[in-house]
Amino acid sequence: MTPHDKFTTAAATMPLVAILRGLLPADAVAVGQALVAQGMSLIEVPLNSPQPLTSIAALSAALPDALVGAGTVLTPQQVREVHAAGGQLIVSPNFNAEVVAEAVRLGLICLPGVMTPSEAFAALAAGAHGLKLFPAEIITPAAVKALRAVLPADALLLPVGGITPATMDAYRAAGASGFGLGSALYRPGLDAAEVARHAAPFVQAWRHRVA
Repeated sequence: MTPHDKFTTAAATMPLVAILRGLLPADAVAVGQALVAQGMSLIEVPLNSPQPLTSIAALSAALPDALVGAGTVLTPQQVREVHAAGGQLIVSPNFNAEVVAEAVRLGLICLPGVMTPSEAFAALAAGAHGLKLFPAEIITPAAVKALRAVLPADALLLPVGGITPATMDAYRAAGASGFGLGSALYRPGLDAAEVARHAAPFVQAWRHRVA
């Protein structure tokens, strides 16, 4: 499958991005396999993790049906490095038109971080495939509802920051399309079994609402 195919499938079924900040390369494959076994196929290794490109390469090779890539991507050069490592997903805390353009040029999925309507519209115009609403701690469900009212109906909105299974329903009711899951899902030092236990309530919360 192409990156776009993988993203489209995940967006329709389980649009939860696993943010594995601090992941060690030695743990990458086992953690990734645990997430995929739970039904999650969007996996992000932030570039401020130890040897992130090594982890991305290992995950991409071991999990060909998952959409694996990097977070905290700040420059076009970093986009190229992620692509060279086999990554297919580019996530940023901010909107940088050059980063989006390079990701699109290389056929990668790009989710820039935005907070305001101006940033959101600019990111979509630049070719972003979805919007990381960050930090969600200050982008409340009410703010998501306001953004949803003015943005294109098919724009994918993914709140990131402090999301828990208990907070997902309010955001979804406001128009969120999915979520990025950080420290509530993964923290450095957790083994694969622990990550699976943390992932299960998020997956169940998403499926419960879908049903």
